[in-house]
Amino acid sequence: MTSQPVEPPPGEPGDGELAWDGPEPVEPTDAELFGLWPDPFAGPPDGQDAWLADLSVPELEVVAAKWAAENGPAQDGPAQQADAGLDAVAAGFARDLPGDHPVGFAAGGALDVMAPDEVLAGFAADAISDGLGQLSDDELVGLLGTARRLSSWQAAVEIKAVAELDARRLSGAQRSGSQVNECISAELAAALTLTARSADALLGFARELTRLPTVLAALSEGRIDRAKAEVFARELAALSDIKAQAIAMALIGDAGKLTTSQLRGQLRAWVLWLDAEALRRRAKRARADARVETWPEGSGNACISGRELPPADVIAADARISAIARALKEAGAPGNLDQLRAAVLTALLTGRDPASLIPAPADLASDTDERTVGTVGTSSPEGDAAGLAGLAGTVHLIMPVSAWAGGSDAPGEAAGYGPLDAGTCRDLAARLATGLAGGPRTRWCLTLTDADGRAAGHACLRHPPARGSPGTGTGTGPVSWPPLKIHWLEHGTCAHPRQTKAYRPGKLLRHLIMIRHRTCAAPGCRRPAEHCDLDHTIPYDQGGRTCECNLASACRRHHQVKQAPGWHLDQPEPGHLIWTTPSGRAYAVQPDRYPV
Repeated sequence: MTSQPVEPPPGEPGDGELAWDGPEPVEPTDAELFGLWPDPFAGPPDGQDAWLADLSVPELEVVAAKWAAENGPAQDGPAQQADAGLDAVAAGFARDLPGDHPVGFAAGGALDVMAPDEVLAGFAADAISDGLGQLSDDELVGLLGTARRLSSWQAAVEIKAVAELDARRLSGAQRSGSQVNECISAELAAALTLTARSADALLGFARELTRLPTVLAALSEGRIDRAKAEVFARELAALSDIKAQAIAMALIGDAGKLTTSQLRGQLRAWVLWLDAEALRRRAKRARADARVETWPEGSGNACISGRELPPADVIAADARISAIARALKEAGAPGNLDQLRAAVLTALLTGRDPASLIPAPADLASDTDERTVGTVGTSSPEGDAAGLAGLAGTVHLIMPVSAWAGGSDAPGEAAGYGPLDAGTCRDLAARLATGLAGGPRTRWCLTLTDADGRAAGHACLRHPPARGSPGTGTGTGPVSWPPLKIHWLEHGTCAHPRQTKAYRPGKLLRHLIMIRHRTCAAPGCRRPAEHCDLDHTIPYDQGGRTCECNLASACRRHHQVKQAPGWHLDQPEPGHLIWTTPSGRAYAVQPDRYPV
């Protein structure tokens, strides 16, 4: 029987010492004491498990031993039972408690949202050492997120150390700026075993983040990773400190939800809004370094790249290569579109006719071969680039209504390239207007964006717009547009204006879906929509509509993933998708926000 202290009878007088009628009190043992509660004279705590918060590690061992004695297997000895009890107590930091909110790595749990530091690193190390097999799928995904936050924290530590070293060396510098920079870079290269170019890049990165404290803080807190911090540094490098910090503060909240390419596009659009002239100055300076580079690939192949070229030229060239590649594919040329684009590039650069890429069946007559080539090629209006080489493809411009109407110099964007200043947009439009960017088969697309930057309406033209004012072609005058039929996209509750009873959507519906989501609508996937399937969210054979509210672009991989066990996809309103993974976590994807 456990002995307990006996209270004196109420109302008895005393002179500072307690008077006892009963037996001499017996001091409880440590195990008995901790088996009650931390302070046996303070009364029971508020709640069944509240006392655990006051226990130290040795006290937890006593609790674990008691738990093991009551619940452990009979064949285990005291040591094994104690270990089992400790495991059960420790598991409470990683697993959900019945009826309570998640407390560990599970979604929304303490460790799933905890800021990265040495404490979180300790919990992650414990999870690894205890064996990942003990974690549920949800907890394992939470540990993945924890690892990414910790890597961001470690990157911030490195950047802060470089910045401190840089500040010390600059404060005591006896030489000119370029010389001291070279010395600091050489010291970094020696300490970290880096090439001179890598050390220069690290030093420049540290200096950029030092003047962007909001970005550095987000990196330290694990809200963005190093790659996104580098995007901030590069895209804001041309601006003054005040303007760069203003843009960083405006975008840092959403940066963690964007891919690096999405973040780059939004940053560039903000720069164009706030200081387009600074970007133009940087582009003009860099154009002096225009060049063609070649280097060997790791696979044993090679690469050729044009650097620092005028944006309008690159956009027009890219559209032309794609158009020729598609024509070759339709004519039976082997390979996927990416392979054919590469083949077209090398053919054009080496002086070969792209039509030579079409295989000629031995059993067909020569006139058949000529007829095949003729059907896929179209001569340009000037007649200087006959056949396949005369194709120009599709150019897709996106701009706010004000810029479209000529009432502002708001920036625009070219699909597949990124944000463009108003002058470049007018330059590209002028090329189409004068036929410099393509022939009669050129397709011109215009997307109008709403206040949130998402597609609100779309129109297409098969022929270039008419030439406008005398300023057209210089990047300063408005472009004269013919009457356009704007097709407005569905939002909120769908009215099904373009629904079809067939399985395959019509050309217009398919095109609008691709405008709403320019890439695969799976989280993080950047596969262009034109290379994706048009997938029914609710399968067609299960009553799903062929309509904007039930269609989305999905690359072949994510089309198949969506049908795998444990995956589920919902589209509560047109363009808003919710992907649920086998771990139970849900990821929302909204219509693309155009960075204009």
